[in-house]
Amino acid sequence: MPDQHGVTGAAGRLQDRSHEPGLFAGPRLAEQLVGLDQSLDLRQRSNLIELDRQLHRQWGLGRNFVLGWTPKGRDMLLLVVPHYQIADYSLRANGDNPDFTDPDSEVNAFVARLLSGSRRFAERQLVNAARLLDVEPVKVMLRQALADTGPETRIIDGLIRRYSVSYAAGRAVALFDIVGFSLLSPFEQMTQLNSLSHSLNSAHSRMLDSRMDIDFARSSTGDGFYIWNRDLGVEANTNLYHFMHLVLADNAIARRKANGRTVPLLRAAFHVGSCYEFYHAEGLNPTLYTDIVGEVTIELARMIERALPGQILVGEFAAQLPLGNARDADPLLLDSISFVNRAQHSLAQLNGVILSGDSIESIKCYLTGQAREDGTFTIRKLAIHDKHGLTRNVFNAKVNIYRREAEPILLGIEDRLLRADEIPVATAGHIHPPEPID
Repeated sequence: MPDQHGVTGAAGRLQDRSHEPGLFAGPRLAEQLVGLDQSLDLRQRSNLIELDRQLHRQWGLGRNFVLGWTPKGRDMLLLVVPHYQIADYSLRANGDNPDFTDPDSEVNAFVARLLSGSRRFAERQLVNAARLLDVEPVKVMLRQALADTGPETRIIDGLIRRYSVSYAAGRAVALFDIVGFSLLSPFEQMTQLNSLSHSLNSAHSRMLDSRMDIDFARSSTGDGFYIWNRDLGVEANTNLYHFMHLVLADNAIARRKANGRTVPLLRAAFHVGSCYEFYHAEGLNPTLYTDIVGEVTIELARMIERALPGQILVGEFAAQLPLGNARDADPLLLDSISFVNRAQHSLAQLNGVILSGDSIESIKCYLTGQAREDGTFTIRKLAIHDKHGLTRNVFNAKVNIYRREAEPILLGIEDRLLRADEIPVATAGHIHPPEPID
């Protein structure tokens, strides 16, 4: 007979060891999620926490992804796939050399849909996906039928993602890199990483004070951090760009006050592109912390190799980004130049923020270029060459932060100091503020 978890035989007895100390820490996430919504009664909370135990069992210590779910009577169907099965499917469908980045591929579109957005599918969709991936849907028994409310669905989606991998087509990511990190002593490395962490936390606090919401995540590169906003869309990406400004400003102020090599000299890069996000595994459980890998992180890593100390680079991109959080929100096509122009218009929200005891009067962010006779500036597109012989285009960015009772904070480097190859970009009618001398 099936046990209370719907598992039979010796395999069931083995899997049911998940209640033993150290084998399952999953309820902590479920308890956090259900605790955020007071509309759930005690039975619903208990039901979701038990569901998390069953998801952990299906995850199989990282062997499987739980990609989707759908209610089935009083129970639930899950799409559980071995982690290598998606790649195997792509190979079968596309041949031995599939292009996983081809946006016109039906196979890639199918995989992207599986790994993005809500993980709740109609039963027909889930069954069809299971057939294509050559697996059988997994039925799990619940303590009670789902209430099928919005809050409950969001919590289940959050639990499912913890045992899965997510894909984002247009995520903004910033990379902070500590200049000369490998030449520092271990104690200095630790001190500078902690200083950068403090700048991240300080900037996050100031963003929240200004009601610019950012749910930021970070991942260590060893000598710096990748930073991204867990939310997606135009506003989320713009807020991350402003967050980068405040981190660099906090770091610049700290460097002026520091004695010795306790505060890092940074270089930074910003880009928008596709990536996969997944949860770290620690011991026998996925943690609450995520990591990312994909086109955007690869581009950032190669950009930062060519960045000068103190420089801010923005990668060349064009992305379709939703204007709002709604699933049916209209997308907006933004390239690097239009994105930065749009970001400038929302910087007034940071006016009044306190930096090192002084209030921000205004902030100007722009991509640099050369002056023209009519007072406008061109924008230079810079071609950089990496160690693999590949070429990519970037822009040099500047940020000027003006404070009421103190000298301005000037971030980035001036265009006149650049020695990279250049490709002029016409920007008729676009006017930059004059560049102060750093």
